[in-house]
Amino acid sequence: MHNPAAALMSNQHSQEADAQDFDDFIYLMSHDVRASVRALIELPQWIVEDLADAGVQISGPVADSIELLNRHTARLDRMLVDLLAYSRVGRMQDIVEVNLNACIDEVLSGLSMPEGMTLDRDIECDHIRMGEQDALMVWSALIGNAVKHHGNAAAGKVELRTRKEGGMVRFTVRDDGPGIPERHYAKALSAMTTLRPRDEVEGTGMGLANVRKVAAYYGGYIHLSDAAPGLCVDLVLPDGHF
Repeated sequence: MHNPAAALMSNQHSQEADAQDFDDFIYLMSHDVRASVRALIELPQWIVEDLADAGVQISGPVADSIELLNRHTARLDRMLVDLLAYSRVGRMQDIVEVNLNACIDEVLSGLSMPEGMTLDRDIECDHIRMGEQDALMVWSALIGNAVKHHGNAAAGKVELRTRKEGGMVRFTVRDDGPGIPERHYAKALSAMTTLRPRDEVEGTGMGLANVRKVAAYYGGYIHLSDAAPGLCVDLVLPDGHF
């Protein structure tokens, strides 16, 4: 006798297994390929240093070609790093009490903020239960995107806020840059997608996609809106306290 509920559950389990297999494939591929990419990043520099030791100075088209190679291999390396992060959402980490202010401090310590750009924080809810690496990735992607795509680094402003809303925590990152047209919101959340050419703004197109995956994994959601001017990104997650 056909059991629709059992068939639906079996289909859901199959989809979850497929997603797990896909994440495993991304992790293994990105991890193994990155070792070769790291070699490609280092080899041109070694060649330049060896030639310099031999008294040969590289200039003109050859120097330009090496610079182009360096730029593209560095871009590929960043893409693999973000793919690894995408595959690790919710994995290889424990669910712990995460200090959100400490996460922001750690992200900012590794971020080169343009001189003249200000960052205001209002962290009303400063703890959440989730994977610490996921929390770091969320802040890194949201703050990094706001800074990178601002367009007026000399006078820009980025605001960070968290609020407790019942059993949920709302992360808000707002900037006063050019923003994103509403018709491009879905595209901005897609993986490996950039709204501007990579030669204009370096990026892998994985930042908001990684945040969207975090939202889906923890049972929350991400919402983009016009900050007039700028972009407002809201990430809402369960606070993890049951």
